[in-house]
Amino acid sequence: MNESHLSVKNLSYTYPDGTRALKNVNMEIFKGEKVAIMGPNGAGKSTLFSHFNGLTEPTSGYLELDGKKMEYDKKTLLEIRQKVGIVFQDPNDQLFAPTVKEDVAFGPMNLGLDYEEVEKRVNEALELVGMKKFKDKTPHHLSGGQQKRVAIAGIIAMRPEIMILDEPTAGLDPQGVDQVLTILNNLNKDGMSIVISSHDIEMVNGFAEKIFVLYEGELLARGDKHEIFSNKELLKKAHLKAPITTEILYKLKEKGFDVDTTKINIDEVIDEIMKIKKS
Repeated sequence: MNESHLSVKNLSYTYPDGTRALKNVNMEIFKGEKVAIMGPNGAGKSTLFSHFNGLTEPTSGYLELDGKKMEYDKKTLLEIRQKVGIVFQDPNDQLFAPTVKEDVAFGPMNLGLDYEEVEKRVNEALELVGMKKFKDKTPHHLSGGQQKRVAIAGIIAMRPEIMILDEPTAGLDPQGVDQVLTILNNLNKDGMSIVISSHDIEMVNGFAEKIFVLYEGELLARGDKHEIFSNKELLKKAHLKAPITTEILYKLKEKGFDVDTTKINIDEVIDEIMKIKKS
């Protein structure tokens, strides 16, 4: 059994104005996993993420990190934020220093590391995201994709065990999406747990191994992508679109062909179509 990393236990959160953003959410994220939390805007994804590193305290329920219940004193929060790094949806919420290198250095400096160690981490992080040659540039003069990569570098420099990314590919062109996903896949290969939120089915289809579906603050389902994406009723209820591959297989099934609608990647779908041709 994989080692539990982050556990969410009966978590509920109500905003001061009385809005119930999360309702009795339970989830388990294991070491080294690539996880997606899916749901439409307003599902509660960002609110849930803000609980993962102690930015928000639950109204009821609790979280565990590496088997230890999350507490909210200053010392414990510092420990939590060293282990769990969050990349916000809008890089402008994260980037504020005059230069890229100062931005990436901000987190490690707050950990009280010496100058040499901070510089080493900044250079390594910028190298990993392919932004080293921009280190003296002003973040706000960069493209959206470049800003996103700098925001990721700022978290990498903290050396967290889990990276949480809120809509990491929102607003990016296809090349920007590929660059960000390559970075995340490489970090995951090096042992980092990656948790993303998104409502982009095609992107999640190519990235995540485990999916949680959130809708109006409630966890509707959990499973692998075959289970989630082939469940049209679930996707409809959660206001999510099925992947194009699933749509193709459902259309073939409606026309009377014997196909497996749990197949979701393109190669599998081609195999199903070839089977029809042979029969």
